[in-house]
Amino acid sequence: MKILVIASHPNLASSRANERRLTELLKVPDITVRHLDSEYPDYQIDVAKEQSLLLEHDRIILQFPFYWYSCPALMKKWLEDVLMRGWAYGPGGDKLKGKTFVLAITTGGSEEGYQAGGYNWSTISEYTKPLQATITRCNGIFAPSFVLHDVRNASAEDLERDARQFIAYITGPLGSVFH
Repeated sequence: MKILVIASHPNLASSRANERRLTELLKVPDITVRHLDSEYPDYQIDVAKEQSLLLEHDRIILQFPFYWYSCPALMKKWLEDVLMRGWAYGPGGDKLKGKTFVLAITTGGSEEGYQAGGYNWSTISEYTKPLQATITRCNGIFAPSFVLHDVRNASAEDLERDARQFIAYITGPLGSVFH
């Protein structure tokens, strides 16, 4: 199984959790890591290159910090540019059929804050429904997300443990998936 990690963080140097995950991912053979903000600081995405990478991989991980209840702007643009009609969906759009997608999310807020009645009103799963719909519309398989909450208060040991668990999760069997 070949794994592609598409990461976006506009200020990775200030991110302890996403930076830690990416550092550990780079040590794992057979995982391709793309940091969109490094690849495309001008937001000019090489669609053909990104589509080629998607075709070469079986499992696609979208890694990002949760910004205003969604992914960062460059990841959203990547989705809009790369997942084209006739390629990813619509007539002839079957290139992602059967590929598994995982959202790897970090939040500054607590897990309790992302519950019904919490200060964010809803769960991460509810907020990521548009991404799930996009993936399933593109014939992909949406696997359960991997979320680290409360990164502001995470210790170095917490971040180390998260990075190990994250890699074990994305390289192992993913459990229940949603079509």
